[in-house]
Amino acid sequence: MRSTLPAFDEVWQRQFRTGVLTQIQSFPEDTHFLIGCSGGMDSMLLLHLMAFLCPEKVRVIYIDHQLQSSSQAWGEFVQQHCRTFNIPCMIQAVQVAEGNLEQQARAARYQAFQQHIQTNEILVLAHHQQDQAETVLLRLFSGAGIPGLSAMKTFDSRPEMSIWRPLLALSREQIQTWCQQLSIPHIQDPTNQDIHYDRAWCREQLWPLLNARFPKMQQSICRSSQLMQDAEQILTEVLLQDLASCGDAKHLDLHRIQQLSEARQRQLLSFWMKGDSQYRPSFDMVQRIQQEVIQARADAQAALHCNGFYYVRYQNVIYRLPQLEYLASQQAIPAREPVCCQLGQTLDLPAGQFQLNAPHQVGLSFALLQQELTLSTRVGGEKIHLHGRVGAWPLKKAIQQAQIFPWKRHTIQILSRDNVMLGVFTPKGFWLADSAYCEPDGWQPTLIS
Repeated sequence: MRSTLPAFDEVWQRQFRTGVLTQIQSFPEDTHFLIGCSGGMDSMLLLHLMAFLCPEKVRVIYIDHQLQSSSQAWGEFVQQHCRTFNIPCMIQAVQVAEGNLEQQARAARYQAFQQHIQTNEILVLAHHQQDQAETVLLRLFSGAGIPGLSAMKTFDSRPEMSIWRPLLALSREQIQTWCQQLSIPHIQDPTNQDIHYDRAWCREQLWPLLNARFPKMQQSICRSSQLMQDAEQILTEVLLQDLASCGDAKHLDLHRIQQLSEARQRQLLSFWMKGDSQYRPSFDMVQRIQQEVIQARADAQAALHCNGFYYVRYQNVIYRLPQLEYLASQQAIPAREPVCCQLGQTLDLPAGQFQLNAPHQVGLSFALLQQELTLSTRVGGEKIHLHGRVGAWPLKKAIQQAQIFPWKRHTIQILSRDNVMLGVFTPKGFWLADSAYCEPDGWQPTLIS
C-alpha cells in the first residue's frame, strides 16, 4: 500500500519530488533501495516519501546499536510503521567497539549496511542540510583538507556500495514542517541532545551562537562544501595523472615523486595511502611516511604501519603492503623438512607454487625423483654455485643481486640431497645449483604463481 501523502503543496516540496523522481529514473530499471531508518524525524520522513514514490522498490533496515535501553523498542516502532506500508523491514543489532563512541557506532552501522545491501540496491540515508554543515565544521576543527571539507555527496558511489542522500538540500526546518503537515510520528534519541558528544555539542551549543550572528551560515557552509567537491574532483584528476606517472596502487617511484612540487608530493602520498578506503590518512601520518620511510637511509628497511598496510622502502621505491603480507616474515617455516618429487607435481611453498616438469636444457637427474630430498631454510653463510656460472658465491649476495624484497627473503628454501645443494626456491623462481646431480634434459621446478 502507498503512503497516504497529501499533494506536494509548497514550491520546494514540488521541486524535491521532481528531483527525486528524476534521480530514480536515472538509475537502472531494476534498481531497488535499502533505507537506513533510525525512527527519528528525518529518516521517518524519508521512509514516508520513498513509500509514496516507489513502494515496490523499497526495503528498510534499522540498526540497533544497543547503546540505549529503548533501542529495541525503537526498532519495533520502525518495523510496525513499515507494516502499514507493506514494506519489508529488518532489525540488525550490532556491537559497538570501545573508543570514540560516535566513530565506532558509525563504523558498526556502515558495516551492517554493507552486510545486508544487495547487488541491485542503493543505500538511502536521511542526512539533511544541517547535518552537512555540521560535518564541514567538525572536519574543519580537526584540520581536514579538501576531501574532508567536501563532506557528504548527494550520490556517493563507493567500492562496497552506493549511497543516496535525497534530503541533503533540505533544511531541518523544512523537514520539521513537512513532518508536522503529515503528522508523521517519530522517536527522540536523547543522545542527540547530549553535549558530551561533539556533534550534539555543535548542534546545541555552537550552532545557535553562530546562527544568531550569521543567519545564512548553514546555506553558506553547504555552498562551500559544494565548491570543495568541485575542487576535489579537479584534484583527483591531477593526482590520477601523477599516480600513473609515478607508480600504481602498490608502489611509487621516489625519483619520479621528487620531480613534483612539495605540495603535489604531499597530496599524491595522501591519495595513494588512502587506496580504497573512505578517508585519507591524517596530515601527521603523511608527514611520518615522508620523514620515517622516504627520507630514511636506503638500507634502513624502515616501515610505517597505517590502516592495515605497511609502507616500506626498498632502494628507490616505496611499497604499500597488506599487513598480512608484510608480517608473514614473522611466521615460522620449518628449518628442515623432507620432500619427495615427481614429474607434474605442484609444490606449494612459502616462495610460491612450483611445478616439476621436464625436459630442460639442463636440469636435475631423474634418479632424484621419488627419492627423499630435503627442504631447509637459510641459516647464513651458505654459498651457491649457480649452474652456468664460474665458481661459488655467497647466497646472500645472489639474493641481493636478484633484488628479492627483504620482506620476501624468509620464504627462500634450499633443496638438497645428502647435504649437496641441488637448488634454491625463491620468489623469483628456482635457481639450479651446479652439482653431480645435474644432467642434460633433466627436470626442474618452474615458478607458476
